[in-house]
Amino acid sequence: MVTVLPDVRHARHIAECVPDPELPMLTLADLGVLRDVEVDADGTVVVSLTPTYSGCPAMAEMRAEVAARLTAAGYAHVRVRTVLHPPWTTDWITPSGRRTLAEHGIAPPGPAPRRAPGPVPLTLSPTRPAVPCPRCGSADTEETSRFGATSCKALWRCRACREPFEYVKEI
Repeated sequence: MVTVLPDVRHARHIAECVPDPELPMLTLADLGVLRDVEVDADGTVVVSLTPTYSGCPAMAEMRAEVAARLTAAGYAHVRVRTVLHPPWTTDWITPSGRRTLAEHGIAPPGPAPRRAPGPVPLTLSPTRPAVPCPRCGSADTEETSRFGATSCKALWRCRACREPFEYVKEI
């Protein structure tokens, strides 16, 4: 008897199209949290996701939605696993994802800070570069709150066009 394994490319396409629950204009692929899709020897589709940060409350929804969509597409055996190493950074957001954030009025992150392995140094008075306004492009902006609607966003305001906007923090 010949065992036919599921089509990994089709399974990957389905997983890539799942929207992020907190930033629904982005897919898991755009956000860079979709790490891998493979098929085990027994035919189980295994999807690997990396959370944006430890304890991300959206991970349960991401796992459930990936599994539901693959099951609905006819994949009988699906496992979604969490991969923590290497940790996700905002550098994993695709260029298309960055454009989409800006198109939706959310300033995309700049490059993630580079840190040596080991303890993270404490900085008491951080200086951060200007965040360009996603609406008018002005660099004359100010942070109004380090914490936004989700842990990965901050609230900013443009002094030029006077519009508030969200900013995805670099991680």
